[in-house]
Amino acid sequence: MSGTERTEPSTTSGETPLDVPTLAELRRRTSVKWHAYAPDVLPLFVAEMDVAPCEPVVDAVTAAMRAGDTGYDHGPAYAEAFARFAQRRWGWSFDPVTTRTLPDVMLGIVEVLRVLTSPGDAVVVNTPVYPPFFAFPSSEGRRVVGAPLTAEHRIDLATLEAAFADATGVAAHGHGAGSGRRAVWLLCNPHNPTGTAHTPDELAAAVGLARRYGVRVVADEIHAPVTRPGHDGHPATVHTPLLTVPGTDDAVAVVSASKAFNLAGLKAALAVGGPAAAADLRRVPEIAGHGVQHVSVLAHVAALDHGDDWLDQVLVGVERNAWLLADLLAEHLPDVRHRPGDATYLAWLDCRALTDLPDDGGAPAADPFRWFLDRAGVALEDGRRFGPGGAGHVRLNLATNVDVLTEAVERMGASLAR
Repeated sequence: MSGTERTEPSTTSGETPLDVPTLAELRRRTSVKWHAYAPDVLPLFVAEMDVAPCEPVVDAVTAAMRAGDTGYDHGPAYAEAFARFAQRRWGWSFDPVTTRTLPDVMLGIVEVLRVLTSPGDAVVVNTPVYPPFFAFPSSEGRRVVGAPLTAEHRIDLATLEAAFADATGVAAHGHGAGSGRRAVWLLCNPHNPTGTAHTPDELAAAVGLARRYGVRVVADEIHAPVTRPGHDGHPATVHTPLLTVPGTDDAVAVVSASKAFNLAGLKAALAVGGPAAAADLRRVPEIAGHGVQHVSVLAHVAALDHGDDWLDQVLVGVERNAWLLADLLAEHLPDVRHRPGDATYLAWLDCRALTDLPDDGGAPAADPFRWFLDRAGVALEDGRRFGPGGAGHVRLNLATNVDVLTEAVERMGASLAR
């Protein structure tokens, strides 16, 4: 799965944060994951984790509430905390001065796109990809150009080059003056929904193409802390921060602790620019930071500074669930193909081999999302929302407890046996 032999994950206590909340406790939560569907549906769609919270975050938020520290955010605390985290996890050093704290990752990306492009300019994305990669640029009047991943979910340099040529009007191989329009490659690193962790060589080759065509690179790295064990057994070595790749001096990475620490309801993000992009980030309007919530920043800083052990235990649980999913699919859904990724807590399931059922003429291969929701009571993310390459697929959230994951796949298999 991650280029290593299969080993059983272990923890000191045998329990991970994913094991603590029971299904009954989870159903008392009031977020969208637990209220978008009927109470008997098992929700494995949206990227929320079913975890016991990180205690340093609980302590920080509780202390802020008790002290009345609920005013407007101010200062570089978020940037400094993420810089410390990035150095520990990936050996990535950056100057917090070359950053902007913003309300969340996608709003931060929009602000960067507004600086780097104009209405009518193109944004290149690697499909299938996180649905807001289509919606947010389009809402700003940008033209979205797809560059499909390979069948193995890797960056395809040929299709990427064709997309860059389309985006800029420059002839193939970077020759010619082009249209004069600006373009951005919006990179999902690691990739959602496939879980691909782009390698240093892949990124270097793709960045080289971008430079040849005059395309700026902006990366969404929200899933960066969530990786599977690498060849040395340490999950932190799998992710390659974009700004550590040669040739990314004018690139921008937008990062956050929200996915890794389950803080979607306490949003905050950071745009980090390479040295040549610092001036671009200064052009992001000051008002763009007004939506940053001070208590959210306090929560993220606590997670980044004091949550490493908790995060490592979560990753043990995700790795265990990834192996469990492989076994469950083999037993209950052998026709569903799954190529495990090395990052995220998301699984991309290819259901195109499922055949029509004789009893009611249903077609799970045509609409597996609706099939599994209506007939199995399992809510997954509809692959069609991820653009070209998504039809016939569903995305499943691995970040839950063993009982929920097991029952969900058993239900899905039973729905096809009727």
